[in-house]
Amino acid sequence: MTIVAFDFDGTISDSEMTVLLGEKQGVADEMAKSTQRAMNNEIEYAESLRERVSLLSNLDEQDANDAFSQVTLRPGAGDLIQELNENGIHTAILTGGFRRGVMSALEQANVSVDTIVSNSVTIEDGKMTGEVEGPLIEGTKDDVLEKLANEQDVSLAETIAVGDGANDLPMLKIAGLAVGFSPRPAVAPHCDVVVEDMTELRELFVEENLL
Repeated sequence: MTIVAFDFDGTISDSEMTVLLGEKQGVADEMAKSTQRAMNNEIEYAESLRERVSLLSNLDEQDANDAFSQVTLRPGAGDLIQELNENGIHTAILTGGFRRGVMSALEQANVSVDTIVSNSVTIEDGKMTGEVEGPLIEGTKDDVLEKLANEQDVSLAETIAVGDGANDLPMLKIAGLAVGFSPRPAVAPHCDVVVEDMTELRELFVEENLL
C-alpha cells in the first residue's frame, strides 16, 4: 500500500476557506494578507490561523455554512482521488483548514478519502467564537503523516505528499516523494517534483505506477 497525502487549500482545492468566510464578515482582504504571509513562511502558520479566525468572531453560523458550501475541489481532483482509491492507494487530506469545508467539497464531487486530519471553527449560540481548535494548529503535518504511516504499516519511503505552502514543508520533507503543486517560492526548493495542474499530477502518479 502507498499513502498519498494531499494538502487542501491551494492544492486539490483552489478555494481559500478563510477568505470565503472573511467575505461574509467583510474582512477578506485582511485575511488574505495574513494567509500570504504564512504560506510564504514569513510568520508561523498557527499565528496566522488564529489571527484570521479571530476576525470572524460573531459571524452567523448560517453565513459560515454558506461560505463552506462554496468550497470546491479543483477540476479533475475528484476523478484523480477516485482513481487512487480504486487502485488501493490510501488517500488522505491533511489541512490546517476546516473539516466542514473539506466535507462539503468532497460531497459535491461525490468522492471520499480514507483519512481527513483538519481543524474546526468553534460555534456557540449560533455564532462563530473567533477561536479555532484541532490537531493542525500547533501540530505539524510531518507528525500526522508519520502517525498515519505507522497505523497503516507503511514506511515513510512509500508515502507521497502533495502541497503548496510553508505549512506543508514538514510533510514534504519526510515523505518518500515530495510533490509541489504550483508551490510558493519558499517551498519549491524542497520538492522532488513540481506540477502545475491536475493533469500533470495524474501523469506523475502514472509514472509512479500508482494508476
